[in-house]
Amino acid sequence: MTEHLPTPTCAIRGPVLTFTGDPFQVGVEDTMVYESDAIVAFGDGIITHFGPATDIRPQLPADLRIRNYGPDALISAGFIDSHVHFPQTPMIAAFGGQLLDWLNDYTFPTERKFADKVFAASVAEVFLHECLRNGITTSCVYCTVFPQSVDALFEEAERLGMRIAAGKVMMNRNAPDDLLDTTQSSYDDSRALLQKWHGRDRLMYAITPRFAPTSTEDQLDAAGTLWDEFPDVYMQTHLSESPGEIAWVKKLFPDRDGYLDVYHHSKLCRPRAVFGHCIHLTDDELHRMHHTGSAISHCPTSNFFLGSGYLDIFKAADASRPVRVGLGTDLGAGTSFSILTTLNEAYKAAQLNNRKLTAIHAFYLATRGTAHSMYIEDKVGSIAPGMEADMVVLDTKSTPIIDYRMQFANNLDEVLAIQMTLGDDRAVKATYVNGKCLYGTA
Repeated sequence: MTEHLPTPTCAIRGPVLTFTGDPFQVGVEDTMVYESDAIVAFGDGIITHFGPATDIRPQLPADLRIRNYGPDALISAGFIDSHVHFPQTPMIAAFGGQLLDWLNDYTFPTERKFADKVFAASVAEVFLHECLRNGITTSCVYCTVFPQSVDALFEEAERLGMRIAAGKVMMNRNAPDDLLDTTQSSYDDSRALLQKWHGRDRLMYAITPRFAPTSTEDQLDAAGTLWDEFPDVYMQTHLSESPGEIAWVKKLFPDRDGYLDVYHHSKLCRPRAVFGHCIHLTDDELHRMHHTGSAISHCPTSNFFLGSGYLDIFKAADASRPVRVGLGTDLGAGTSFSILTTLNEAYKAAQLNNRKLTAIHAFYLATRGTAHSMYIEDKVGSIAPGMEADMVVLDTKSTPIIDYRMQFANNLDEVLAIQMTLGDDRAVKATYVNGKCLYGTA
């Protein structure tokens, strides 16, 4: 296999955790790979070698530089965020309110500012830097109704070489007049942006109706028509986040058989559909998600912050009809860029459902699991030859209390549990994107 791969130009060394499959479905032993002292080599943005250091070192050029992060590091595939709003970065931690009030009081006034491309570009720079600071190498991102906000994000992501999916919000009702588009303008703008950006470098387009209450049925139909024309792009929206939202959808679409059916009727349930939240889905809706290949983005920090509820991830992943599930920070209702913090909240959501989310399952969710939900597990989410060289290096003793607590960790399970319970952005030692160290020490 290596004869078809680039020549390695860099390598890193340390403990490595990665996954070859889904531990929710086939168990940890058959899917987790852990090497206590490994080398990962890469060139031209592609991983060329991975394995125990004693095996890999003789295979590499004698003069190849190997950055040794030491035994207190943990090297992983880069974290993936499948649901996040970059325009809400300026309003993260906006106090008070549940979903619908929060949108009107904070979100819409903030998004109005993105009519200014210069302002949008300044936020995009901060947003992507914060992603890198937290080890996030791929995101599925909501922009605003303004096309220039999409350009601003993609321009910065392209400069950094990041793999990003994003799209213009489609929204033609139930929002301030100066934030509304029309069915035709949303189709035209989205189509133009898609043709400009999708497949350019590592960029991917996501058709983005905000959520059913802010789109008429004909706008949702237009989104489905656009997706028919460009079937390899994404579609992202919100679904069943709060009881009040669900009741509102029922009033707006009385002829549809539930919230998910609104989207399904417009041909928006299919592979590469990423539905944020999905806390309150019925059994029939979960079956439809499974059969259509649609995915859930689990956003626990946001769900707790807005009092929306808590997803039962194990019910979603039930082996009789497993639904693809990824992880989302959902800024700015989400309260942290940190994937470790998000995993901490995912653990609590599981507890409230009388389930136990192990740290190993959680780290799978943050990497290969979210890649699988987005149909890109052949590109990112794992460390293996041929995969794109997106990686995060964690410091497993990043704070005094973590350093102290690690003295009493007896196995990998405990090490990972400590990181996801006590860790945050301070744990990120380095973030590699496309084989380049864009944050931390190389």
